[in-house]
Amino acid sequence: MKELEEPFEKDQIGSSAMPYKRNPMRSERCCALGRHLMTLIQDPLMTHSVQWMERTLDDSANRRLCLPEAFLTADVILNTLQNITEGMVVYPKVIQRHIDQELPFMATENIIMAMVKAGGNRQTCHEKIRQLSHQAARIVKEEGGENDLVARIRSDPYFTPILPTLDSLLDASTFIGRSPQQVS
Repeated sequence: MKELEEPFEKDQIGSSAMPYKRNPMRSERCCALGRHLMTLIQDPLMTHSVQWMERTLDDSANRRLCLPEAFLTADVILNTLQNITEGMVVYPKVIQRHIDQELPFMATENIIMAMVKAGGNRQTCHEKIRQLSHQAARIVKEEGGENDLVARIRSDPYFTPILPTLDSLLDASTFIGRSPQQVS
């Protein structure tokens, strides 16, 4: 077999992933190792199911294999994930585009609740939101257009009572829960 003349960067050799992906081999390695780690529990469970906690030799042999392998596998996964995340590049404009496309649909329940608090009928509001959402979704899915659900809501006189609060109902930060604390 002919030797490669120039060394390849990490993740270039043997990747079956699409070429536009940044960390295909390391990410795929984490997935594979994660599946392997999850299956390691089967070994001790099968042993315990037939020995009734008697601690026989097959239990000891099983533990000598499964426990170290589980810790070593978890360690490799964590080191690889750290390597991936330390080199991570975030594209805020791409994230914002996805939020702009999906957030109006996610916020429909909040809009319905705000309308009900403002005195609207829940069923009527639900039907109006359903119709407007389907119209906007058709534009996005069939025509490749932008999500115009918010503009449709703003132009419908039915939603006049909540128009002053509509921007706060669409504030993306109200949909993230405790994720900032969890990341920290």
